[in-house]
Amino acid sequence: MVDVLVIGGGNAALCAALMAREAGASVLLLEAAPKEWRGGNSQHTRNLRCMHDAPQDVLIDAYPEEEYWQDLLKVTGGLTNEHLARLVIRESSTCRDWMRRHGVNFQPPLSGALHVARTNAFFMGGGKALVNAYYRSAEALGVQIRYNAPVDSLDLDNGRFVAARIGDERIEARACVLAAGGFESNREWLREAWGQNERGEWPADNFLIRGTRFNMGVLLKFMLDAGADGIGDPSQSHCVAIDARAPLYDGGICTRIDCVSLGVVVNRDAERFYDEGEDFWPKRYAIWGRLTAMQPGQIAYSIIDAKAIGRFMPPVFPGVKADTLPELAEKLGLDAATFEKTVGDYNAACRVGKFDHTALDDCHTEGLTPAKTHWARPIDTAPFYGYALRPGITFTYLGLKVDDTAAVRFNDQPSDNLFVAGEMMAGNVLGKGYTAGVGMSIGTAFGRIAGTRAAAAALGQNPAGAHREAA
Repeated sequence: MVDVLVIGGGNAALCAALMAREAGASVLLLEAAPKEWRGGNSQHTRNLRCMHDAPQDVLIDAYPEEEYWQDLLKVTGGLTNEHLARLVIRESSTCRDWMRRHGVNFQPPLSGALHVARTNAFFMGGGKALVNAYYRSAEALGVQIRYNAPVDSLDLDNGRFVAARIGDERIEARACVLAAGGFESNREWLREAWGQNERGEWPADNFLIRGTRFNMGVLLKFMLDAGADGIGDPSQSHCVAIDARAPLYDGGICTRIDCVSLGVVVNRDAERFYDEGEDFWPKRYAIWGRLTAMQPGQIAYSIIDAKAIGRFMPPVFPGVKADTLPELAEKLGLDAATFEKTVGDYNAACRVGKFDHTALDDCHTEGLTPAKTHWARPIDTAPFYGYALRPGITFTYLGLKVDDTAAVRFNDQPSDNLFVAGEMMAGNVLGKGYTAGVGMSIGTAFGRIAGTRAAAAALGQNPAGAHREAA
């Protein structure tokens, strides 16, 4: 029997496994995916949002706790646990040296179109390199790892973990960390969560999955059915507007369309439906998947002109290109007259001041609904480009309720040997919305706490101070 069983194979699971092993526990990690697809959604990440009060290694200027908290408060609309959110924020300021000790490298500050050199630390080689580094370190430390090992149920005794089951196989451990992800790849559960809209459509049928195909939510459903305290709205998720030509699974970052704030977005009726210039793109990009999901046919079109080229990260697929607006409408399958009127009304409403895509500038519209509050410039310079958009689900926010010990709770009573981290509890911090890099912050913070707590539980140690040790 091992001391600590970790169920999952992404960032949160690996952080838990490493912390538990460093604390002296024997550790077995079960990854549902085959080795070549290991890492869950973490393989598609790029960065970690980090609090810092002064310039630090790869982070410029300062990003203090209060600003981080206000950014999170804004995107979640208040649907967040402030105590747990601030815990994540503070942990984000101290984890990078620990990450480096396990082989993670960070790249120098980025500038230009990304605008996150102040707030986010980027992994050299991206999430795949981070995942590989953690697996190498885990293996070197003696963590046992099994692939193709999807856990489908647990044996529980009054809220205590006894064993995990993979089919008929039973795996006992003295403590357990659940870090097996959400249910974004489970189409039936997505359909149930989103339901049918007033047009008779099932929106979830048109969703693409940005991340791993292995997150079916089997363990999450088991835990909720077993009476674990849940949190979050099953229809809320990290949902991004991505290229409609993206693959069904594992499209990752390269399918995201980042030019929304530089032009206009219209639905299949060729009408605008939201303020494209509401805030900086890293803070608002994750609302556009849900906005698109609410449109007819769950499709939208991002429209820019030549002036926008070079100001955003180019996606993997080139945009549809045309020399005139009517030609672009035809190529996109939009009604040309309505499209020309929409763009014409927008152009006429633009009040162009000093355009600056690195600041909340004074370029805005007047007398237009919905308004565009920043970066509003007429779309009038050929060639014109259009990108068809679909909702791209990264991870879901329905999860298990926790406190700062990461313990799974039953009837508000914490388990003394069952813990949870990552997507399976992210809804405690993310009730809705998203800001770049915060998912990795949550997974890293709670993965480390859960691993430390699980090791203490397994080894019969007093877990008091485990949070402090995780820092």
